[in-house]
Amino acid sequence: MPTENFMDILFSNWQHTLKPFGVDQIAAEKAFNSLVVAYSTPDRYYHTLKHIDRVLSTVQILQGYTNNLATVQLATWFHDVVYDTKAQDNEERSADYAFELLSNLGIPESIITIVTRLILNTKDHQAALNDYDSQVLLDADLAILAANSVEYKEYAHAIRQEYCWVLEKDYITGRQQVLEQFLQRSHIYFTPLMSEFAEPCARGNIQAEIQSLVKDMVFDENC
Repeated sequence: MPTENFMDILFSNWQHTLKPFGVDQIAAEKAFNSLVVAYSTPDRYYHTLKHIDRVLSTVQILQGYTNNLATVQLATWFHDVVYDTKAQDNEERSADYAFELLSNLGIPESIITIVTRLILNTKDHQAALNDYDSQVLLDADLAILAANSVEYKEYAHAIRQEYCWVLEKDYITGRQQVLEQFLQRSHIYFTPLMSEFAEPCARGNIQAEIQSLVKDMVFDENC
């Protein structure tokens, strides 16, 4: 359960994100409360407000690469607002959610269009060479892959909890496929900073998880 201090900091960040657009304070607080409810459902273990906070922090570090920092920050708040592990259209529904809420807040349509595009790009985690805002959002979203071994294991465990309805054998197969797709890329990260310092750690963590999954599969088959 998020602490009161954490929520205060998060709300302050939300207000900071909206500051350039002159949003009414009452409307801003109401929108924030809606986001809190969405990210606090009991079936979430990783895609929570803590994840949003971490992505925002990484975006702040990478802000020098952005063309429009405010759009990246807004997209961060909404990119996982709809998260159903049994669905295939979470990003589309998250973009729709962002469109409706930001429209109600009076955010310019030109900004909302960019925000929804950024959210949709998180579906496949791919960005065009000159789409620097998407690159920053995607790198921040996947920064967890380069975490220290303890944090990475906590992340992997939380993802498994979100897919608790999937049989162990099926989960191992599916998770392994997702991880191997990242390893097959020429690069996981786009920004120079993440490419240089985070890429090696991310690849090492992914390889270690795959090895662990393979061991679990063998154990499961032998039981």
